[in-house]
Amino acid sequence: MLLLAAAALAACNATKHLPSGAYLLTKNQVKIEKEPELPKEDQITKLELDKYIRQQPNKRFLGTNLPIWIYSQADTAKNNGWNRFKRRLGAAPVLLDSAQTALSAGGMKIYMDSKGFLDSEVIPTVDTADRKAQVTYHARQGEPFRIGTIRYDFRDRFVKAIILSDTANTLLHTGNIFDANVLDNERARITNFLKNQGYYNFSINNISYVADSTVGGRRIDLTVLVKQYMAGYDTNGEAVLDNNRIYRIRDINVFPDYNPTVATTDSLYKTRLDTVRYRGLNIIYDTKQHVRSEILRRTISLYPNALYSAQDVKRTYDNIMRLGYYKSASILFTEVADSTQKDNFISFVGTDSTGSDEADYTAEHYLSCEVLCTPALRQSYSVNLEGTTSADYFGVMAKVGYQNRNLLRGVELFEVNVRGGYEFMYAGSKYKSDAYEFGVSTSFSFPRLLTPFRVNRYNHALNPRTRIDLSYNTQKRPYYHRDLASAVWGYSWGKGRSTFALRPIDLTLVNMRYVQDSFLKNLVNPYLQNSYTSQLIAGLSGSYLYTNQQKNANRGSIALRFNFETNGNLLNALYRIGFPNKEKDEYYTLLGIRYAQYFRTDLSFVKNFWLGQKSALVYRFFGGFGYAYGNSAALPFERLFYCGGSNSMRGWAARTLGPGIDGRIASDYPSQLGNMRLEMNLEARFPVWGFLHGAVFCDVGNIWFAGQGTTPENQFQLRNFYKRVGLNTGIGARLDFNFFIFRLDWGIQLHDPNVNPGERWVIRNFSLKHTALSFGVGYPF
Repeated sequence: MLLLAAAALAACNATKHLPSGAYLLTKNQVKIEKEPELPKEDQITKLELDKYIRQQPNKRFLGTNLPIWIYSQADTAKNNGWNRFKRRLGAAPVLLDSAQTALSAGGMKIYMDSKGFLDSEVIPTVDTADRKAQVTYHARQGEPFRIGTIRYDFRDRFVKAIILSDTANTLLHTGNIFDANVLDNERARITNFLKNQGYYNFSINNISYVADSTVGGRRIDLTVLVKQYMAGYDTNGEAVLDNNRIYRIRDINVFPDYNPTVATTDSLYKTRLDTVRYRGLNIIYDTKQHVRSEILRRTISLYPNALYSAQDVKRTYDNIMRLGYYKSASILFTEVADSTQKDNFISFVGTDSTGSDEADYTAEHYLSCEVLCTPALRQSYSVNLEGTTSADYFGVMAKVGYQNRNLLRGVELFEVNVRGGYEFMYAGSKYKSDAYEFGVSTSFSFPRLLTPFRVNRYNHALNPRTRIDLSYNTQKRPYYHRDLASAVWGYSWGKGRSTFALRPIDLTLVNMRYVQDSFLKNLVNPYLQNSYTSQLIAGLSGSYLYTNQQKNANRGSIALRFNFETNGNLLNALYRIGFPNKEKDEYYTLLGIRYAQYFRTDLSFVKNFWLGQKSALVYRFFGGFGYAYGNSAALPFERLFYCGGSNSMRGWAARTLGPGIDGRIASDYPSQLGNMRLEMNLEARFPVWGFLHGAVFCDVGNIWFAGQGTTPENQFQLRNFYKRVGLNTGIGARLDFNFFIFRLDWGIQLHDPNVNPGERWVIRNFSLKHTALSFGVGYPF
């Protein structure tokens, strides 16, 4: 401790070893003069201008300048291993550079000009004291310039009718702020539109603007100039211009097992290639075809003699990557040589904007397409580990998986997972204080809809998959022992950011081998007592997922997941028709086992706010509800909700919070369950040092019985539910190794609703028994 304190004191004097006349940069800040007349959405923020600051202060370690101090301990006259290690471990001091400060201010000015604030200004000021410097950038936006009239100048008149037909989607409008980003986006929009109409070589460089700011009144008149294609140079060195060309696809060559290393280094590679022609595709393979032709045809959205479309190319790429078999794909186009030697003209005859007759032409050429698909490892393994520990509880869960991505040459995904868990309670009885769980599951996933009727149209358009799951799980607790077996047949499909799933066959058999009588009596709640029975769960389930995380990797992102399931309704209807005279307290069975009848749904919403390049604030809301009816008096045990653990309320071990404000029952293995759950989580993530990242989090939530329960204490009541929630905070560490993240969280309870009134703010009497330590792989949400 004394050594740490001495190092911290030494680190505080970070300016001791600075060169004469130098200042250590300790802080940057941006101050923007308020423009009350500007709408909020038009005001430039500090975060936007921060990106243009070229010099950033040194990162601090635990509030000290320890990295600078470690760096300064290296002997500049020696370049041995020990001194190099100190330089790598530490960080060179960032010294104030007035030239960099001026460039930063200039960058901010250029940015504000590009946003239409041409009268903006940025003035930097520097405050120095004790050889430390703080830089403040004073920014003023001023009034913006706005777009006046908009006109078009078509040097390539053939594209005139095409572009003008899509002006309803233009981003340019009279009266909008003259924003250079919007102008560039409009160029990109027109370019993308034309690329979907066969204009393969058209680029944003074919579009430019003429801006006239002399009209006054802070208005700028725009002319959108659409240029011709430069076909080459004449004998005098002058550029030869012609209308932009339209392209069609001629040959489509698919390499489904392309290995770029072998293709470039193996001299015999081309001699081993063979070709299969299938419905417009030339499938070229090395020695043996590993993916069936019909799978490739269904995946590739390109066809011979079709107009080139960038949208079809992107759809093809997305389809290939969604198969889950390929790690990369490239789609390359080259102009067919003989199509450049002769022009195939297409013409447009019509009227121009003035009503006069006009006729235009352009050349039509052909492209050869190569689809290069590089498979990932056909077979792989995975390991997942998570656990939670508190003052009187320890639990660990591990899962080992095997995957085969192309089992039957149809890009089928075959998975086998083996899962095992162990839990131990320190308190309570000396006997029966541990528990275990073991399970095995397998699944087959096919890249198409497997149905009794033909659905080829949807197989091509919606990137569907059929998934079959089989699993078996056995759980042995001190007070009960049960087995679960399940079989699921489901479909998933999606387009863009949305994915849907429907499981029309969802069967689970719950066999309670043993339940201790005294355990059932101590439950008191008959709802929970009914959940510990053998049951057959038969019904359907589904889910919806929306996410934009990949497209907004460096910006804010959201993820929305909705799940539902309903069970027993069809069976119950058939039984009521066949056996209408059932006694009031009787229930129906199938093969001697009572079947469950209920519905259950849950919703998860995650929002990610990026605060910097590696810092983020992440928020999650979770809500779930289930209700039993008809042939069931309670939801099955495994369909009830619980709180706590490494991915939920991290101040509690799993299944130890709730329901409501029910007093916690003294038990070696508490299983606090309910048919309703509400939870909110907030987590700040930030870099600490290298691959070490930190987190500060807060969790609030609980479980209840809603509509079904026995006591007011465990019932959900809208008027006072907020008084009956658990609240915890905590800190965490994340070791980011790029290919996986190891997570360690220490949760600290603040408010525990399940202790005596007056003692629920447990933070007032802090104790380790009111904390929980959890670990896992990946982020909690």
